Amino acid sequence: MSHPAQIRIPATYMRGGTSKGVFFLLQDLPLAAQQPGAARDALLMRVIGSPDPYGKQTDGMGGATSSTSKCVIIGRSNQPGHDVDYLYGQVSIDQPLVDWSGNCGNLSSAVGPFAIANGLVDPARVPEDGHCSVRIWQANIGKTILAAVPMCAGAVQETGDFELDGVSFPAAEIALEFLHPAEDDGAGGSMFPTGNLLDQLEVRGIGMLSATMINAGIATIFVNAAELGLTGRELQNEINSDDQRLAMFESIRAHGALRMGLINHLDEAKTRQHTPKIAFVAPPSSYTTSSGKTLAAADIDVLVRAMSMGKLHHAMMATCAVAIATAASVPGTLVNLAAGGAARESLRFGHPSGSLRVGAKAELVDGVWTVTKARMSRSARILMEGWVRVPG
Repeated sequence: MSHPAQIRIPATYMRGGTSKGVFFLLQDLPLAAQQPGAARDALLMRVIGSPDPYGKQTDGMGGATSSTSKCVIIGRSNQPGHDVDYLYGQVSIDQPLVDWSGNCGNLSSAVGPFAIANGLVDPARVPEDGHCSVRIWQANIGKTILAAVPMCAGAVQETGDFELDGVSFPAAEIALEFLHPAEDDGAGGSMFPTGNLLDQLEVRGIGMLSATMINAGIATIFVNAAELGLTGRELQNEINSDDQRLAMFESIRAHGALRMGLINHLDEAKTRQHTPKIAFVAPPSSYTTSSGKTLAAADIDVLVRAMSMGKLHHAMMATCAVAIATAASVPGTLVNLAAGGAARESLRFGHPSGSLRVGAKAELVDGVWTVTKARMSRSARILMEGWVRVPG
């Protein structure tokens, strides 16, 4: 009995921010997978090792967490004034699903270095030293991201002394700007799709909850930690080992998605796992991070914990950090109120692994809130490059 040989596909395994993913050049994918559809999804799931009923992704490149079950496809941009098109797929661990509904802000930091290394940026714009500005079209959500990638002796600088909580080792800093992160977001075209900065969200079996629902960076539902019997200081195990709390958050997420117009029926949330995100906030207080470091209340402006693919994230998704920065800059949102209620263009928030400084400037124009850009710094590096293999 004959068996098909494995297929070899050129790929690069990269860390970007607090995530890892398998990066592909569009033209390197098998022809059937160069277009959206079932063939592409099946290929990426097999690369990552999903669906895996054991939840380990042992027979693939995935790391059995939402932060490490990701694929990225990069190609020369079809958009004027952009260098590359960046398409991101969040691969479910135990379900046969690739969610294309949102961006990964953490892996956005790896797109610029990958593009430069693969000759996708005009050599005339790549300096020997200094910074190369890579203009990225985020194809999932139709947004522009600017990445300032450090260069040294004509190559991407990957090592450095920039420290990012949630990543064990320092690396070179990559500054990211997310331009107009709340425009044409696919959920009513408004930063606040319900028309309110603060809503009362009715959740079956739970009751009424205060909520800020925002589209900036990624669709996000913010709720008060105290209303859920939480402190905002929780670490991963306190949430992820509690099936009842996980079910509660998923129920809130589904009801919020329905209220935001992202789904038409509650059951649709099961097939839209990547968005919206749900996060809970609290005023600053001191706590011990997952690495054992003490973070003082005086060193942060607000506490935020966020769920990703049904689990508490070990740090913070960068797209959710954009939502945090934007919401904090608008007086009257839950994030702004938890941070003290003052108008602000930047803040430092505490997450399970430490803290992160983010910035955004929101303006009220003709009665509508808008934001031109959100800013943060990440780091990225190549972990391995060569070929991935999948059964034929």
